[in-house]
Amino acid sequence: MLHRHSLILLALGLLVLCSCDKEYKRLDSLYEGLPFEMEKVAQPRIPARSAVLTDFGGVGDGVALNTEAFAQAIGALAAKGGGRLVVPAGIWRTGPVALQSHIELHLDADALIVFDPDQDLYPIIDTNFEGLDVRRCTSPIHAEGATDIAITGRGIIDGSGDAWREVKQVKVGQTQWAAILRRGGVLSDDGKVWYPDEGYKKARLTAGSLNYPDPSLDEQEIKTFLRPVLVSLRECERILLDGVTFQNSPCWNLHPLWCKDLTIRGITVRNPHYSANGDGIDIDACENVILVGSSFDVGDDAICIKSGKDEDGRRHARKCRNLIISDCTVYHGHGGFVVGSEMSGGVENIRVTGCRFIGTDVGLRFKSTRGRGGRVKDIWCDHIYMKDIVTYGVIFNLYYEGVAATDLKEGAGADLRPVDETTPEFRDFHFSDIVCSGARQAVFINGLPEMPVRGIEFKHSTFTSDQDARIQYAEDVRFEAVTINGKAL
Repeated sequence: MLHRHSLILLALGLLVLCSCDKEYKRLDSLYEGLPFEMEKVAQPRIPARSAVLTDFGGVGDGVALNTEAFAQAIGALAAKGGGRLVVPAGIWRTGPVALQSHIELHLDADALIVFDPDQDLYPIIDTNFEGLDVRRCTSPIHAEGATDIAITGRGIIDGSGDAWREVKQVKVGQTQWAAILRRGGVLSDDGKVWYPDEGYKKARLTAGSLNYPDPSLDEQEIKTFLRPVLVSLRECERILLDGVTFQNSPCWNLHPLWCKDLTIRGITVRNPHYSANGDGIDIDACENVILVGSSFDVGDDAICIKSGKDEDGRRHARKCRNLIISDCTVYHGHGGFVVGSEMSGGVENIRVTGCRFIGTDVGLRFKSTRGRGGRVKDIWCDHIYMKDIVTYGVIFNLYYEGVAATDLKEGAGADLRPVDETTPEFRDFHFSDIVCSGARQAVFINGLPEMPVRGIEFKHSTFTSDQDARIQYAEDVRFEAVTINGKAL
């Protein structure tokens, strides 16, 4: 006779299989009318066996450290060919969790995984961040070269990011600033930026506005500065992220890099509005991706597409292509949907449809700069609804300098430079059925004189904004049935 707990797991498995079948059929509709050829995204194949974290010594009291319990549970399932690891109700404090092939990490609705901020738990490794080959701390959840992996359920994964990130005083109120100061840490020389420790401050002084410190510095001394992304999936295939809330990341929240066949469905991604580099998801040089029915409220770009940076990106030469993004909502964020600025490997064949951006700094944001190289083309954005956009409804900026759109200085010079492999190219963008209710400027296109933005089409769209459209260094920009403040273009 089966144990009662085993019966519950079996019933749960059958319910999930039925639910997944329905969801996969719904995904099929996303391919209808797609303006480019794309194979259907393959789903992970995970055996129908389950284990529970408590069976391996896990304790969900918010006090016990469960790093070893996670490792033993995943290892035991992997040794049998894979399966589902159930994280039941509780608060599960842990160090890094390494996913293996054919493993599903499933969180109960009342499960909260909290990654301990103790830096000793996160070794510094060779990785890739912001498109460059660099050294950073091990990510709280990570997988490399794995196939058929999933993170599912209705629970919450928290990266304890406040212990890792710097905070600018200008981004928080007085009460919150006072609470941050009570944590300890150190201040910048002008007293306007809080750092977690002296090593972070030392690294920041050598890095300026970038995230790459002087390589001569002691890694262990500046370890906090080398803060990891919350979830790092590198060179993996057949991945599913479904239903879970990801929040409070040390750096970016989700970073799939060089992955293929990725399905992201019904997730919630949250970061404080003041979180430095607090991106929602950075889909980096991946192929065959679906992102659907998800919500983002973050401190930097929300849904961001990348493909490597400068020489490293061109050397890896991996495109980000064949993506469908549908039915997503973005609240706070530097950009709702973003391409760049790391796009040196190339980006192509993306459809963004039926999405809502509410109060983001920018709605649709496309950015790069000289030195990147790479080509971005064949992007379709339709049925996008934007409200109270702080700056631009749609922006192309080929003079990106690593600053938020709220700090952008317009009016780049007309210095003409030779075109070579380091010249970025943006072309063939199609915007239709866009509604932007409130923005500082409806459209701003700022191309390069030696490589104008080309083939930009706007159809059946309405904008309400303080300023209309400004276009420079662009060719073949077309407007059909488009109004700004009630006036046709």
